[in-house]
Amino acid sequence: MPSTIDERRAALRARFPAWTPRTLDAWLDEQAAAFGERPLVITDERTISYAETAEWSRRLADGLVALGVRPGDHVGLLMANELEFAPLKFAIARAGGVAIPFNYLYRQEELAYVLEQSSCRTLITMTGFAGLDYPAMLDAIAPGWDRLPAAPTDEPAPPLDALPELAHVIQLPNGGAPRDGVLTVEGLAALGDAHRGASDGARRAPDDVGDILYTSGTTGSPKGVLVTHDAVLRTAHGSALSRAFEDGRRILFSLPCYHMFGYVEGLLAATMVGGAIVPQTAFDPAAYFAGIERHRATDILCVPTMTVALLEHPARERHDLSSLNAILSGAAPAPVWLWEKVQAELGVSEIVTGYGMTETGGAMTLTLPEDPLAFTSETVGRPKIAGAAGLDAGDGPLTEYKTIDPVDGRDLEPGAEGELVSRGPTNMLGFWAKPEESALAIRDGWIHSGDLGRVREDGYLQITGRSKELYKSGGELVMPKEIEELLSAHDAVSQAFAIGVPDDRWGEAGCACIVRHPGAELDADQVIELCKASLARFKVPKHVLFLDADELPTTPTGKVQKFRLVRLAQERLAPAG
Repeated sequence: MPSTIDERRAALRARFPAWTPRTLDAWLDEQAAAFGERPLVITDERTISYAETAEWSRRLADGLVALGVRPGDHVGLLMANELEFAPLKFAIARAGGVAIPFNYLYRQEELAYVLEQSSCRTLITMTGFAGLDYPAMLDAIAPGWDRLPAAPTDEPAPPLDALPELAHVIQLPNGGAPRDGVLTVEGLAALGDAHRGASDGARRAPDDVGDILYTSGTTGSPKGVLVTHDAVLRTAHGSALSRAFEDGRRILFSLPCYHMFGYVEGLLAATMVGGAIVPQTAFDPAAYFAGIERHRATDILCVPTMTVALLEHPARERHDLSSLNAILSGAAPAPVWLWEKVQAELGVSEIVTGYGMTETGGAMTLTLPEDPLAFTSETVGRPKIAGAAGLDAGDGPLTEYKTIDPVDGRDLEPGAEGELVSRGPTNMLGFWAKPEESALAIRDGWIHSGDLGRVREDGYLQITGRSKELYKSGGELVMPKEIEELLSAHDAVSQAFAIGVPDDRWGEAGCACIVRHPGAELDADQVIELCKASLARFKVPKHVLFLDADELPTTPTGKVQKFRLVRLAQERLAPAG
């Protein structure tokens, strides 16, 4: 078996001498034919092989088509990293549907928005997770959802007032009893058994949309990114080649598969080498260590906050981590000492970080496992090595980056700081039902990132800031406008501004800067509780800073300058001495 990085890359290039575009279900079938008895999804309770996943997805797809799903229909997937995620995901593709993996930590208002905006026609949902009661949320969002047809019928139920396009709901009973009369995932497979072959004619083309992945937008509402089957497979291939995957790599992660991170860098990338994933439904350092030991994981996916937690947890001393050789820790900047400790204390020799966005197809750059550790802090890597799947169908990169002037859009000299823009075969087709925002994001074939940076002479990217106000906390993108609108509605709040401040653990930590109404009483704990009640956990600020109105840094016209507000917050939040 190839052992060196160069040998592993050579083996992958030999396996993919030319790139053949495929749909997701066709790719699964191809890998099942090659690696049928190998495990694909491994959990503490159960393991399913490539062949079992393919067959399960076929049963589920037949059930979806029998139920009424037609090519191009939008199928929502409100699912944590459960064993069923992979067969359901491939089943939606096999049925010709467009999968929409929703953030399962959405609160009621957030879920209502994406269900309506996405034109979701079928919803597959858990019954509960992390204290969230999804049937109860649906009761409030769309009363009568549990009376939608649970079997094939020529007489569909009257449309729901709030979600008129929603025709079917399917439950996975994982966190509570299923609602009576509503079809379950097990029942969907049984329906498929009664309609074998129903999905045979549903397959779509590789360049059709396979996923709508929701990301946050500058307008304050989530945007659905249209991604093709071929795009995500090219990105996954680029990851395997850049990171020099060995045959049968096992990747453990808790990062959710509604993100490109878990979905592409985990599930799809593993399939490039007949490997397996060890998905966990929530991050817990002790569970990571136990999973690595029990399932002999060779690779883990993290964001820097998780990496720090792993290093600080005493459980690592009690587990055999000798199988672990690689880590991808991305989505936020981290200091070089972190990588040095990972190498020294976890025994990991192949450490990489990366950069990208959903609109470009996920992570487009990676440092290489053979790079000096300093590169993981000084840069976010170089465009992925893509082999036959790249820009020139030879051995070129997966994408091309350049910088432009963020004001007038002109190209800048190589190495100059500006807005990063990119183009390549994994770019999104646009945003669902948002043509104006699509036109702003994609101009002449280039995706405009909104991030400021430079492309070094050696091809590695450096991120220097953001031209937009979004920030990432723990790898999750946060929209300040959403927090600001919530806080500004409080009687005691005159003005509210949400910013991200640098943080060694979180990459960026949210900070709510508040000006109280004269005479009003409001403390930091009340602000945090208000946010916790209405926002997903990753959006809740970790700091609260109260200011007088005349302390706000403003332009001559009175507009608050957030970059100066960040500096002010850093000064105020810095520990004394």
